[in-house]
Amino acid sequence: MSLKIVVCIKQVPVSNNLKIDPMTKNLIRSGEPGVMNPYDKNAIEAALRLKDEWGGEVILLSMGPPDFEMTLRQGLAMGCDDAVLLSSRKFGGADTLATGYVLSQAVKKLKNVDLVLFGRQSVDADTSQVGPIVSEFLDWPQITFVSELHGHEKQVMTATRLLENMQQKIEFQLPAVVSVRSELNEPRYPNPRNIQKSYQKSIRVWDENNLAVDAERIGLKGSPTVVRNVWAPEKEVKTTTFLEGTPDEAIRELLIQMRASNLL
Repeated sequence: MSLKIVVCIKQVPVSNNLKIDPMTKNLIRSGEPGVMNPYDKNAIEAALRLKDEWGGEVILLSMGPPDFEMTLRQGLAMGCDDAVLLSSRKFGGADTLATGYVLSQAVKKLKNVDLVLFGRQSVDADTSQVGPIVSEFLDWPQITFVSELHGHEKQVMTATRLLENMQQKIEFQLPAVVSVRSELNEPRYPNPRNIQKSYQKSIRVWDENNLAVDAERIGLKGSPTVVRNVWAPEKEVKTTTFLEGTPDEAIRELLIQMRASNLL
């Protein structure tokens, strides 16, 4: 069972000094330092282990500005075979629906894909929506919150979903879309040889002209989510009260204040 696996990854910002577009209220990602979303490393590791067991290829797929290439190269250094960056100004400002639509069209263009893997969620938005949206556009089964994943003959796989109060075991037919939890594995570190090889591989860059996309369903036009306002939470000013007197007197005063605050 040779597998053609696509792993969708995202670059997330590491700076605390992020800027918001005053018109769209979206995060300005271009030019900001970023790293690979941590959960996506678990998805890459899962893909590489399946490839080691069953053979095939692992293709990275991401959507973002040109500097996202650095994150794709991190994935190539882990051992992935190929990488595609979906980059265009017309993709900018996409919400999860528009992002999922473009990613699904790229999966279709890659052809004969057996499995699409996602990390559980991105740490910047925390929606966990893009994987399920891609599965809907592809009309493939979706399996989320996966903590165990095993391949079998005849394009059949089994997965364990780790939910809040239970585990669920599922058998499913490929092709499918799977999002994985960090409990699934421990991502490998790139070795020097693979890091060197990652810079010898070319990264394909596709825009809207390379994909069969509807111009009304990409970027801001294709994004029904409207951000009305963005603001920083107010910081509560805290004061420290020092209790004077002997230790016994300080304890009595502390108990009085705690009772007055309904803490006791």
